Amino acid sequence: MSTTVLATTHLRLDLTRVLRNRRALVFTVAMPALLYLVFGATQDGTERVGSGNVAFYVLVGMAVYGAILAASTNAASVAIEQQAGWTRTLMMIPLRPVGYVTTKVGVALAMGAMPMAVLAVVGALTGADAPIGVWIACLGLGWLGSSVFAAFGLAVGSLLRSDGAMQVMGGVLALLAFAGNVFVPLKGALLTVSQFTPMFGVVTLARYPLDHGVTIYGTAIPLWVAIANLVVWAAVFTGGAAYFYSRGTDRQ
Repeated sequence: MSTTVLATTHLRLDLTRVLRNRRALVFTVAMPALLYLVFGATQDGTERVGSGNVAFYVLVGMAVYGAILAASTNAASVAIEQQAGWTRTLMMIPLRPVGYVTTKVGVALAMGAMPMAVLAVVGALTGADAPIGVWIACLGLGWLGSSVFAAFGLAVGSLLRSDGAMQVMGGVLALLAFAGNVFVPLKGALLTVSQFTPMFGVVTLARYPLDHGVTIYGTAIPLWVAIANLVVWAAVFTGGAAYFYSRGTDRQ
């Protein structure tokens, strides 16, 4: 059996397994929607940000957070798989670490689309406003950018190799969201510092079709800054995921 067929089969089986975890599905899908209802749907619908309103601006941030939360926590499940000895089984077949990482990213992207879809429906029903092209571009960019955090989740899961990896992930992601200009609009020195944090590039690119890089406080952020942030952290997380996964399997 070819490596491609093995990777495709593993992707299908892993996605089926994840979809059976109803508690995790409710958490990763419902939490971002609830946060949006509290902080976005309550905004004055007449206040504008770029080509949309404030509610849509908040919705994009929560959609990015939801996709990242789903992507990273599902990828971190490698910790549980290592405990169960599943990774030892994978070592007996020609599915190399790169193929394993690729299937985890594929599952993470599929799961990340779910909270975004729910938020799109909730936002449309509660006053989030922007041209349809902006909706598609913002959510699409946020969804693709969330794949970076699938590698992050895989790295953390491989490093900790325990059920605690999932709990650690939730707290770390919340802190990164605050630091990365996702939850609360930052300005001044805080905005400058946030440009070096992992979520900044993803959320800035996701909002770019809406605000063209101009924050609520009027600060212009060059597009290259967001792209460079995303590329650098993607390289760091992917390298870390491959390294810690390989080290974890070598120890078994």
